[in-house]
Amino acid sequence: MALAHSPILTVTPNPALDVSTSTPRVMRESKMRCGPTRLDPGGGGVNVSRVVRNLGGRSLAVYTAGGPTGQAYRQLLDREGIASRMVGIADATREGFTVDETLTGEQFRFVLQGPDLSEPEWRALLSAVADDFPVGGYVVNSGSLPQGVPADLYAQIARVARDHDTRCVVDTSGEALQAALDEGVYLIKPSKRELRELVGAPESDEIGLIEAARELVGRGSCEVVALTLGGAGAVLVTAEGALRLPTPQVEVQSTVGAGDSFLGALVLRLAQGRSLVDAFVSGVAAGSATSSLPATDLCRAEDVERLEQGLEPTPV
Repeated sequence: MALAHSPILTVTPNPALDVSTSTPRVMRESKMRCGPTRLDPGGGGVNVSRVVRNLGGRSLAVYTAGGPTGQAYRQLLDREGIASRMVGIADATREGFTVDETLTGEQFRFVLQGPDLSEPEWRALLSAVADDFPVGGYVVNSGSLPQGVPADLYAQIARVARDHDTRCVVDTSGEALQAALDEGVYLIKPSKRELRELVGAPESDEIGLIEAARELVGRGSCEVVALTLGGAGAVLVTAEGALRLPTPQVEVQSTVGAGDSFLGALVLRLAQGRSLVDAFVSGVAAGSATSSLPATDLCRAEDVERLEQGLEPTPV
């Protein structure tokens, strides 16, 4: 039975129909016979909604879709039982595909070019978000912005959130992330690469990234930075300090969706009234649980609960 929690709405302007398969070896100029093919409705916000569902919660996923891939995408999402609201667009929904090389364990990920949204289309997306705004809850803006969409789209949503007692969460990069921070949001979830590109820190300067996160919080750009470090775990930065949590030991099969799983679990736990530290632990456990699964599969509740045991953040 699902636990009651504050409303969660996820926003995915640029979803992707995820195609995953495997082949013994990826070779140049050769025809590669592949194994079974799996299709999933992917993209940041939608993946967050799928993780929330997997962990026993509920959310509304607002997304764009168009063309034959968009039709397939919608059918897959409906089949999974995700409450959603689709905004139709003229261009086709993009595709991404993942190939696992079975002889080496290597994984190859390709993301095809996405659609170009017209102004009426991206304004329709904003209207759909406003129509079901999660007053008193969480709005999760996740993923890249398609061509034609202004860089401040998430910032515009953050402005509405501030007027509706809603915590705005942003997981994106580049200009879209900067615009959201300029507006002010509750939480951002950058990867090490995304934060490094934002602040111009050297590649190996992890301490510098944590200090940059402290500065973002200190000047009011956000209240929380959840910095993901891949296989090295994550760091949580707030005005009260910084905590670090290594990932639990798992056999990694695929990293697709691990960051979205981290964010989905974290937001759900917060919506359930759990502490930020508890939510952080759940996020790290969920990311690790997803990475232990093949292809584009996402974490399961029992695996997250098992991996949460014994995880204890330490001050940085």
